[in-house]
Amino acid sequence: MQQSNSVPDTEALAAFIAVAEEGSFSAAGHRLHRDATVVSRRVQNLEQSLGVRLVERSTRRVVLTEAGDLYLGRIRPLLGGLLAAGLEAGRFSDAEPRGRLRLALPGSFGRMWLMPMLVDFLAAYPGVTLDVAFSNRFVDLIGEGFDLAIRLGVLPDSRLMTRKLAERKRMICASPAYLGRRGVPASPEDLIGHECLVFAGKTNPNAWEFIMPGARQLVVPISGPFISDDAEALVLAAIAGQGLLYATDWLVGRELADGRLVRILEGFPVPSEGAVYMVHPSSRHVPNKTRAFADWIVERFSGRLPWQG
Repeated sequence: MQQSNSVPDTEALAAFIAVAEEGSFSAAGHRLHRDATVVSRRVQNLEQSLGVRLVERSTRRVVLTEAGDLYLGRIRPLLGGLLAAGLEAGRFSDAEPRGRLRLALPGSFGRMWLMPMLVDFLAAYPGVTLDVAFSNRFVDLIGEGFDLAIRLGVLPDSRLMTRKLAERKRMICASPAYLGRRGVPASPEDLIGHECLVFAGKTNPNAWEFIMPGARQLVVPISGPFISDDAEALVLAAIAGQGLLYATDWLVGRELADGRLVRILEGFPVPSEGAVYMVHPSSRHVPNKTRAFADWIVERFSGRLPWQG
């Protein structure tokens, strides 16, 4: 017989083990719910692949050859481990979600609005461990081993699977105390005489953009007493009456709801800057833990958004 270097399939190995343990092809077939001729053919194919006889056949009983006895001792634990590994891996796609789920979430947005959802998710899925990185950079999901990310802004073209969760709306707002002291601007041009809070992370920090009647875009130069790359710090400065704030709706949702900040210049829209997206590496063979979390987040963004009160 010619020896082959190919790896035998698990059905052939299972047939051989069943024959060795049961002592006959008919008993092995009954155990495997297969016809005895099918079991016999699989053992023959295995022998042909290995280039050695594994069993001696007689009318009453099948016995192992010396090579068959040695082979059985080697493959029995290996096949058991392989089948157990398959069942264990299958639980990640078909059974209760479990395992470590690595998430990349935006800093301020993640802490403010996603963290309560994470706590509820852990209570609903105790088999899942969340490993969360809060960062405003766009991490390399595949290269850095993340399962899923929530991203803000405009997404570059990529091979990632993307789903939009919500629009992001920008606006101008200020505290009632500031407006009472300095007056309410009637148009974007009036901002030139006002104190404005400057976000250093903006592409052009000292310019605020507006969409004027006729879809004309107006860029207004601004300046003010406080500059920061931390959006939450700017919100605190605005609440304290230090100036006008160019903000995204989710950032000031609570402050607008309780009156600590007031929206102004509503008749002059501010250009939007992307949206809130969920991204993950692939749509095929998504682990159950990732699918469960994705469904969880989508459901919570499907109605009224958290920052809308």
